[in-house]
Order: sequence, then structure tokens, then C-alpha cells
Amino acid sequence: MDTLTTPLICAYLNVSSQERSSNLLASARGSNTGIGPYNYVPSQAVGIVFVTLFAISTTAHVVQAVRFRMWWLFLTAVFCGVSELVGWSSRLYSSSHPQALIPYEIQISATITGPTPLIAANFVILEYVVKILGPRYSRLSPRMYTILFCSSDVVSLTIQGIGGAIAAMAAGNGKDPTTGGNVMLVGIIMQMVAITFFIIFASEFLIRYSNDRPLKKPADELERHQALAYKLGMDPRMKISLYAMAFSTTCLFIRAVYRTIELTNGWNGRIISTQLYFNVLDGGMVALAIFTLNIFHPGFLILPIQRRFHQLNASPSYGKA
Repeated sequence: MDTLTTPLICAYLNVSSQERSSNLLASARGSNTGIGPYNYVPSQAVGIVFVTLFAISTTAHVVQAVRFRMWWLFLTAVFCGVSELVGWSSRLYSSSHPQALIPYEIQISATITGPTPLIAANFVILEYVVKILGPRYSRLSPRMYTILFCSSDVVSLTIQGIGGAIAAMAAGNGKDPTTGGNVMLVGIIMQMVAITFFIIFASEFLIRYSNDRPLKKPADELERHQALAYKLGMDPRMKISLYAMAFSTTCLFIRAVYRTIELTNGWNGRIISTQLYFNVLDGGMVALAIFTLNIFHPGFLILPIQRRFHQLNASPSYGKA
């Protein structure tokens, strides 16, 4: 967070007043509407709704992470929840102070980077699923899903954070934030590519599992017995987990597509200046995804199945109920 906060403070100190800079920014964007950098006044009612929703979800994720000892949730779901809470709190403040630049700058960085760690949660959950249903059906080893896709998430998050800081500094100095937006766009596109490959690998795994077409045949009698045991993993709880993961991934992919179009359309475009699009396709999609993880939590659905496979996975690495 320091890498984002410091530029914002510096940017603030470099301007004589927020109102003067807001007018300069609007002029740079060619759209000096007189109502602030958003080109609209953020809805107070919508701000209250999303602040409340993300506060509830984040608190629930903290409790669930501790309850099931799934500490990686702090770096994924909780991180996302806190970022969204900060971003939407800033937008709520902007509803009564639409000319203020500091909350506008904060929400740029917070809402653009916040959902990225939540995507990583699905990557980790897929590792659970592959271990339980059978690594032989997977193109990658279970651990590689977390290592490969979470690494790409970290790089994407870093790029988006840098872009957000550049855009915020430009906004604070009354300059065109397009350069920062382009950097953020690179991070978002990278995120979309990672989600696409994740969907491809996960789909291939499930198709192979459903049709019993492993990439590697059992090497000995023990592995043959294990292969039979893996078939027991597809119980109703596992199916619910897979549906929930698919729904959450779809929501986050829709949000990434929206952000890509928004940034491509430019800071002077109709998309970024239309509040409804942001509320539904960004805030709404992220809220659906994060609450899906709350309701269909791997601690409720995956860990009970994993305990049945304790002998097949003698050293569970994620925690226990």
C-alpha cells in the first residue's frame, strides 16, 4: 500500500488547491463539466450499499480464514475486501465532495487493483480440486496452478498499482492521466490472459476427469487403487464448489473485460463517465464474486472431502477444519 499512498501524498502537496487541480484535470480531459474529475457525482446510496457489502464480506472472510486456518485467504479475499472497502469509501466521500481530488485518486488505485487477489483465490482452490480428483487428469501439477497463476497475478497487480500511482500523480498535478491509464490497461490485459488460460486448463482437467481420460496411466497397483478412490471425490459438495468457482471466475472476467474497454475508451470516454456501468460491471461483479466465496467456502465444501483423502495426501499444506 505504501507504493500507492506515497505518490498520492506527494501529488497532493504539489498543488495549491484540490479545486484548481480538478478544473485543470477536467480541462486536460476535454470535459470540464464543473462537477469534478468523475464527470458525474457518485451516488451516495450506491456508495453506502457497497461499503456495507464489502465490510460484511471482509469481516466474514477474516472469521472464515481463522476458523479453517486457511491463511492464504488473507492475501486473497481479505486483501480484495479491504481494497474495495477503501475504494468505495472514497467514492462515498466523493458523493458529497465531488470536486475533491484525493478520494478520486485513492479510488482509482483501490478499485483497479482490489479484485486481482480475489482471482488468485480461485487458482488456489483449483489446486485443492486437482489434488482430490486426481492429478493424472491435469496438464499441470496441482502446485503449479498456485505457483504459475498466482505469480502472474502478482505481476499484474504490480503493474496495475504502478499505473494507478502514475494516473493519481497526474491527476493531482492537473495533468492528463492517460499514461497511467495505459499502464493499468497492460496489467488488466495480463489479468484477462491469465484468467483465460486458467479456464482452459481447468476445463481440460474436468473434461478428462469426466471422461476418464488421464494424461498418465497408473504405474502400479497402489496408483490403481488411488485412481478408484479419486472417483469418490466428485460428490455433491465438490460439484457445488466447481459451480461456485465457475460463477466467480465469470464475474471477475466480465469485470476485467469492462475495465479493458473502459481504459481503451480513454479518460475522456463515455464509458468511464457513465456511473451505471461502473456500479454494475465493476462493483457489482466483484461483490458477487467475493460473496460467492463466502457462501460456498472451501472450508465448508472442500476440506471435509480432503479429510477423506488424507492417506493419499499425507502432508496437507493448506490447513484443516
